[in-house]
Amino acid sequence: MLPLEFLFGRAFSEDPYAAYDELRASGPVHPIDFPRGATAFLVVDHEHGRAALNDPRLSKDSAHSSVPVNGELFFGGTMLAMDPPDHTRLRALVAKAFTGRRVEKLRPRVQEITDGLLDGVAARGEADLIEDFAVPLPIQVICELLGVPASDRPRFREWTAVLTVPALTAEARERRREAARAFNGYLVEVIAERRASPEDDLISGLVTARDGDAALTDAELLGSIALLLIAGHETTVHLIGNGVLALLRAPGQLELLRARPELLPSAIEELLRFDGPVERASQRIALADMEIAGTPIPKGAWVHVSLGAADRDPAVFEAPGRLDVTRAPKRHVAFGHGIHFCLGAPLARLEGQIAIGSLLDRFPRLALAVPPEELRHHRTGSIVRGLVSLPVRV
Repeated sequence: MLPLEFLFGRAFSEDPYAAYDELRASGPVHPIDFPRGATAFLVVDHEHGRAALNDPRLSKDSAHSSVPVNGELFFGGTMLAMDPPDHTRLRALVAKAFTGRRVEKLRPRVQEITDGLLDGVAARGEADLIEDFAVPLPIQVICELLGVPASDRPRFREWTAVLTVPALTAEARERRREAARAFNGYLVEVIAERRASPEDDLISGLVTARDGDAALTDAELLGSIALLLIAGHETTVHLIGNGVLALLRAPGQLELLRARPELLPSAIEELLRFDGPVERASQRIALADMEIAGTPIPKGAWVHVSLGAADRDPAVFEAPGRLDVTRAPKRHVAFGHGIHFCLGAPLARLEGQIAIGSLLDRFPRLALAVPPEELRHHRTGSIVRGLVSLPVRV
């Protein structure tokens, strides 16, 4: 059985792909000690991982777990932790507000925010691209989309920093409870304001969304806004950070992308595949005894799908460990697959294209300010994979 340290240790956080290659060579499914006390399995190939992401025999509802679950490991009350028909109803209502038209309207503003942040980087001549660029860009964008005032955004960054990682100690659980209380209290006030006086923002759209007579309940509004804010922010931070690092470590690909900017949309898909921001999909739980790739999965067992491992599967992607911005977009699962495919994927793609494209265009001498081996990834056990910092010279 793979120990808990396999997912939470420093060595794994710095290079999970070598470990995944070794695991995949010996089979697509492996028992793992996460969470402790539960029967759990890790899927590391593309074929079975992709199938598991859309398998109705695997539930997202933690109530089906074979062991008592610390609910703080889940986005409880959100569509991410629901099965049909509740998931179907909730996603349809949120999709009515989170439309492609609303996202596309953000393009000029995303470019404006990007240019302003890059002005600051240019003035300093160096920067931590995580703290100075990748973090403030998506938090400004998602807050503007939702209708959160600029004065409140620093608090949102503090809350997301706590709420996006598992609470594995008593102290961490208390911090999370405090952050959740403050976050929910704030959102309750904003929802009441939008009900009384709707505006042209996403929270108003969610408050007023209807599917026949159906509307979002107060709890569903809170969960949906929290999910959009947290998932829409943190994952884009690391799409930008991981993507820029991958290009800096493959200078030939970086120069090719500069020379052929029309490759940018496919390059973003390749960066998502190569080192995506979501390392592992959130849990699924077997509703009945079943098998995955011949491995028995008992009822109540947890199934973790490694998106990072699936997207480096050589059975699907030629030379998967090589970054290739000309690679035709293929079936990567960086945004998941099936009914839980990321609703915010269009926004993430838009931000990634503008952020990375503008950065490369603005700074032709962009370079790492530290040796690559000094960079560190977060070691929190989060499903998110991202750098702690990314010092660069411009």
